[in-house]
Amino acid sequence: MKFSILIPSWNNLPFLKLCIDSIRKNSVADHEIIVHVNDGSDGTLSWVREQGIRHTHSSGNIGICMALNHIAGLATCDWIIYMNDDMVCCPGWDSALIQKIESATDDRIFLSSMLLEPMQTGNERVIVQNHGIDPDHFDLPGLLDHYMDIRRSDMFGRASQPTLIAKRWWLIVGGYSLEFSPGMSSDDDLLMKLWIVGFRHFEIVAASRLYHFACRSTGRIRKNRGSRAFALKWGITQGEFMRNFLRQMDCDASTQSIGLLPKPTLSGRFKRAFHGLFSNIPLGDMAAWDPMPGEKFSAPPAKNSDGKLNG
Repeated sequence: MKFSILIPSWNNLPFLKLCIDSIRKNSVADHEIIVHVNDGSDGTLSWVREQGIRHTHSSGNIGICMALNHIAGLATCDWIIYMNDDMVCCPGWDSALIQKIESATDDRIFLSSMLLEPMQTGNERVIVQNHGIDPDHFDLPGLLDHYMDIRRSDMFGRASQPTLIAKRWWLIVGGYSLEFSPGMSSDDDLLMKLWIVGFRHFEIVAASRLYHFACRSTGRIRKNRGSRAFALKWGITQGEFMRNFLRQMDCDASTQSIGLLPKPTLSGRFKRAFHGLFSNIPLGDMAAWDPMPGEKFSAPPAKNSDGKLNG
C-alpha cells in the first residue's frame, strides 16, 4: 500500500531535506511525495526541481488550506497523508499505519502518528524527547536509538498530524475549508466535516512515530481567528466538539451521543450571534492576512525532470 504524502513548505529547505530523506530511508513502501513550494526563494524550488520531486509552486505563501487542496488534487494514491516539512519519519512509521488500514472494516478512519518533540508544551498527545531543535543540531543517531524507548498506547478519539485519510473522503468533504485561511482551526473544521459524513474512528497510532522540530511557520504570518470562525460556522465551540464528541469515543465507544450530529450550544449560539453582529469573520481575517491570496497562483506549473507538468 502506498500513500500520497502532501507536504506544504515555506522557505524551510533544511527541514524539508531531512523530512524527505527520512521518508525515503524509513518507509516500507515507495510512497508518492508531492510538495507545494510557497515562495521557494531560499533554494527550495531549485532543490525540488533538481530532485525530480513532484511539486507545485506559488509566488508567495498561500496558506495551508489552499496549498493542501492544490496538491491533494494531484494525488494518485487512494490514501493521502498531510505531513509538515519539519517532521522526521522514524523506521516503521508507515507500516504501523498500513496495518491499521488493513485491519479496519471501513475506510472512514482518521489516523495520526505519535509525535516526539524536543520541548515540553503540555500536549498529552506527544512524547518529549530532545534530539535537537533544528537541522544544525539534530541528533539522528540518538533518535534512531531511542525513538521507541517510551511506551505509549494508541489514543482513540484524538487527532494530530500527520493526517492520514482516504483520498475519496478528503474530496467528498472538500478538504481544508478556505474560510479558515491561512489555516488556524482548519484541522478541527475538517474533523467536524468528517464527523458529519460518518467518521467515528479517530486514532493516534503509537507505533507510528515521527520527530517534530515544532518549527512554527505560523509565527511568520497574520493568524486568522479560527476558533471564532468555527463557532460561527457550526454553532458549537471547538472545545465542546472535542469534549462532548471526539473524546467521548476514548472514554466509552458505546455512548449514544457520539452517533448524533453536534447541535448548537448556548455558548456556541452566543458567540455566533456576537461575532456575526460585531465582526467581519472570516473575510476580515483573510483580508488582514492577504487581500489577494489567489494572485500567487500566477506562477506557471512546475515541471519534473522529464519535462512533464506537475500540475
